[in-house]
Amino acid sequence: MLPPRQATATGAAGAWEVFLAFLRLGLTSFGGPIAHLGYFREEFVARRRWLSERSYADLVALCQFLPGPASSQVGMALGLSRAGYAGALAAWTGFTLPSALALILFAQGIATWGEALPSGALHGLKVVAVAVVAQAVWGMARNLCTDTPRITIMAAAACAVLLRPTALGQIGVILAAGALGLWLFKPARPESHDQLTIRVGRGAASLSLGLFLALLLGLPLLAELWPNQATRLIDSFYRAGSLVFGGGHVVLPLLQAEVVPPGWVDNDTFLAGYGAAQAVPGPLFTFSAFLGASSKVAPNGWLGGLICLIAIFAPSFLLVIGALPFWERLRGSMRVQAALAGINAAVVGLLLAALYQPVWTSAIHGPGDFGLALLALVALMVWKLPPWLVVLLSGIAGWLLALPA
Repeated sequence: MLPPRQATATGAAGAWEVFLAFLRLGLTSFGGPIAHLGYFREEFVARRRWLSERSYADLVALCQFLPGPASSQVGMALGLSRAGYAGALAAWTGFTLPSALALILFAQGIATWGEALPSGALHGLKVVAVAVVAQAVWGMARNLCTDTPRITIMAAAACAVLLRPTALGQIGVILAAGALGLWLFKPARPESHDQLTIRVGRGAASLSLGLFLALLLGLPLLAELWPNQATRLIDSFYRAGSLVFGGGHVVLPLLQAEVVPPGWVDNDTFLAGYGAAQAVPGPLFTFSAFLGASSKVAPNGWLGGLICLIAIFAPSFLLVIGALPFWERLRGSMRVQAALAGINAAVVGLLLAALYQPVWTSAIHGPGDFGLALLALVALMVWKLPPWLVVLLSGIAGWLLALPA
């Protein structure tokens, strides 16, 4: 039986309680998705006792199984369990708003005062992105590429994406990796667990999944029939949010393929924003707000940032609501787990390809850049400095390196 404090809150008061709890985390949760899950556990399992330890672990497993940003999806599900659909929206808003506002303001600052900013400082942000992506590749490879078949899938995926650097090519790689996973892997049966107490009716779940698929398939058609920039942005960012397995960093190659080739955002601005996104708390997917605000084609600014932010997170809402009633069956399916093992290995390959192009090729131009990237990587992985501090120091170092000798 759950402790009394775990009773569900309802109505506006419950949603307001959820919003304030997640707003505090949105202002203070540095360190990326793994750190976010630790903050959530401390706040909602240990301190507030909204759910049990094993229920929380099962909730994390569900959100890691789904495409999209796992920590944000866990937050949505926690809000859903506490105050229904309004609670899910309140949790997302509180956790996402601080970093989204900061990144839109940064985009506005570059657009307004970009020429007044030292070019070396912006280059330092591009260099620190090399260290951040390298750290992500290393950590994900250690966890997801644990044997010869997985390492082979990772390498093949990286090569394929480098040879065909398009969003369609990346989707094809993910589908092929899932098929290989079905053929190659035989996962162990899952251990016993607590069933999740979050209640979503099968009708609501089916409607949510149907809407997710309808938007995924229908938005490209809509963008062709009504070719304006708003529908193109919604289509591109919704698709990116729907097809990303493995966490926030893996969205980098998908977004780069969507916004840089058509000229919406130039590559230097893209990488500077990605570096800045490491310095703010909250989910990395708020990088989408920066890209929307930085777009050279209207809508941009605040409206563009809001459109892209909502579009990239919308699949997460629909998938969390849609998957909950079917999770017990999915988590026990050996075929689903086998396909996911192949997909997870492939997404490490996608991130490895992104580490080379565009991150490395756009940022590392000489020995000074390489040395700065190496120091930033050591600071993150060995010295364990907070990411915001590493980003700040890299910007200063980039400015100093650009000064005349």
